[in-house]
Amino acid sequence: MSNYDFDLFVIGAGSAGVRASRMAASYGARVAVAEDRYMGGTCVNVGCVPKKLYVYASQFSAAFQNSRGFGWSPEQYHFDWSTLRDNKITEISRLNGIYDNMLNNAGVTIINGRARFLDAHTVTVGDKHYTAEKIIIATGSWPYIPDIPGKEFAISSNEIFDLAEFPKRLLIVGGGYIAVEFAGIFNGLGTKTTQIYRGPLFLRGFDQDIRKFAAEEIAKSGVDLRFNSNVKRIEKQADNSLQVILDDGSSITTDCVLYATGRKAHLQDLGFDQLKVELNDNGNIKVDEYFQTSESSIFAMGDITNGMDLTPIALAEGMAFAKTWFNNEPTLVDHNTIPTAVFCQPNIGTCGLTEEEARQQYANISVFESQFRALKHTIGGSEEKTYMKLIVDDASDRVVGIHMLGDDAGEIIQGMAIAMKAGATKALFDSTIGIHPTAAEEFVTMREPRREPRREPGK
Repeated sequence: MSNYDFDLFVIGAGSAGVRASRMAASYGARVAVAEDRYMGGTCVNVGCVPKKLYVYASQFSAAFQNSRGFGWSPEQYHFDWSTLRDNKITEISRLNGIYDNMLNNAGVTIINGRARFLDAHTVTVGDKHYTAEKIIIATGSWPYIPDIPGKEFAISSNEIFDLAEFPKRLLIVGGGYIAVEFAGIFNGLGTKTTQIYRGPLFLRGFDQDIRKFAAEEIAKSGVDLRFNSNVKRIEKQADNSLQVILDDGSSITTDCVLYATGRKAHLQDLGFDQLKVELNDNGNIKVDEYFQTSESSIFAMGDITNGMDLTPIALAEGMAFAKTWFNNEPTLVDHNTIPTAVFCQPNIGTCGLTEEEARQQYANISVFESQFRALKHTIGGSEEKTYMKLIVDDASDRVVGIHMLGDDAGEIIQGMAIAMKAGATKALFDSTIGIHPTAAEEFVTMREPRREPRREPGK
C-alpha cells in the first residue's frame, strides 16, 4: 500500500469519473471522487437524460394530430411547461441519488467541492489536502457562447431545461446536434422556433445526404431554418423581448436566445499552473492511449481530451483506465465504428464512414439507399419521410457505413453497429431475413446500388 491518502483521486463525478473510480475500487484501490456540482455530470443533469425526456414530451403533439387518421378524436390538449420541468427535476434527483449509492457501495470516498492541484500528487478541496498516487481529471466540458454584444441575454443548454417561463418564441444559434435537437424539442412543444447557422448546412461531419434530408424534414416540421447567417448583437427591449440583429442587417424578435455553438474543456480554477500538463491547441488535455498526461501521475478522460464527446465513450475510457492501471490488464478503447444518434425529429442514427470519407479511403464503393413514407404515416397523415443508406467497400464487400434518418433511428443503428463491428458484408445483410413490416427491414432488402456519377467530397 502506498504512503498516499488514496491510490486514485478523481476530479469530476461524470460518466468517465464515476466509471473509473467505481471499477478501480472494485480492483482493490483506495479511491476518492471530488465533485463540486452534481453527481452524474453533464449527461445525467443537463445533457442526454433530460434532453431525451424533453424529446419524448415534444413528440406527443404530432402523435395527437396523427391519431385522427387511426380513428381517434383527441380532445383539446394543453401543454404545461412547469409539469414537465418539475417532473424532470424529480427524475434527475433520483438519478443523482443512484450515482451516490453506486460510489458509496463500491467503497469510494465522496468529497463535495472543487478540487485544485497543489502539485502532481496533491489536491486541496476547501481547507483540506489530499494526496494520491494517481489523479484523474474528468471535469467534462462547458457550453461556449461567443463574445458578442448582448451575450448576457443569451442562455446555454445548461439553463434551457429549467426556464421559469415557457418561451412562445425561441431563437437557436448553432448547427450541431445540440442545436438541432432543441429546435425539434421546442417546435414540438409549441414554441415558434427559429434556428440559424453560419454555414450552408448544419450537422457538419455527418453524411452529406443525411444532412440534406434532415434539413428538409426539420423545415417541413415547422422549424424556421436560416443558413449562412450569424448573430451580430442581441438587444433587450422594453417589454423584455430580445431583438437579435443578424450580420446581414436583418433582425429577429424573440423571447429567448439559446446558444448551442460548441463546448470547451471545463478546466478553470484547477491549479494548472502547478503542473506540467500539456494542452492541445483547442484547449483540451493531451493524453496517450492509456489516458496518461505529460505529468506521469495525472490522467484525463472524457470530454476534456480530443476524443468523441459521447457518454458511452467516456464510460469505455473509465473502464479501460481501471483495467489498465489497477488490474494489470492493459486495455485500449477502440474508436473505430462508433455508433451515434442525433435526437432531432426525425432521429438520425449513424455508424462508420460517411460517403465522403469512404470515397477518400477506398478505391471503389457502392451506395445503397432507400427513402419512403413510414407505414404509420400513410393513414396518420404526416408527410415525414425516412431515409436509409448503406456504404459498401467493393473490394471486400464489407459494409463500412450505415446511416438513417427516421423514427427510432438510434435504436435501429445500435443493432446494425454490432454487425459492422463484426465485419459484416453486404452479402450477409442480403441473406438476412427481414422483420415485416418494419423500417429496419429496408437495411436487408436493398439490392441495387445507386447509379450516379461519383461525387466530390462535401458536394
